[in-house]
Amino acid sequence: MSSELIVRSATPADVKNLFHLIKALAEYEKLSHAVTGDVASLESHLFGSHPYAEAILAELAGETVGFALFFPNYSTFLTKPGIYLEDLFVLPEYRGKGIGQALLTHLAKLAVDRDCGRLEWSVLDWNETAIAFYRRMGATVLPDWRICRVTGEQLTNLASGVKS
Repeated sequence: MSSELIVRSATPADVKNLFHLIKALAEYEKLSHAVTGDVASLESHLFGSHPYAEAILAELAGETVGFALFFPNYSTFLTKPGIYLEDLFVLPEYRGKGIGQALLTHLAKLAVDRDCGRLEWSVLDWNETAIAFYRRMGATVLPDWRICRVTGEQLTNLASGVKS
């Protein structure tokens, strides 16, 4: 990869660029309709009094071309913290240049430095290109785990004890 590539932690000044990349990821995944958040919420959640997540950015020749957004999790079996990678995205025109690998390598170094037991993430089953990339990076794609998610009205109902 070119020496022009910089991978660094996001700062409050980067939030607008980061949100732009999040919308580009949603468009790529044909989920633009699912983006209901905004720049102000993202900034608060990354840099407010109680940060929920962190982000790193990839810059090539001064342009922000990719990001990874992640947060801590915990393994009861390992009794160690971990890092959960919520999203990794590189603009399509910059793929194949080692940027995704640089982002994952940076996250792996953070995990090792923080004495984490694992780095994990999910991938859409139709995204064969990403699956192949992750396998090349050493990831195991777990065949027998499924993601469970509760959102919106169902989340409110669950919190209230109401069965759907």
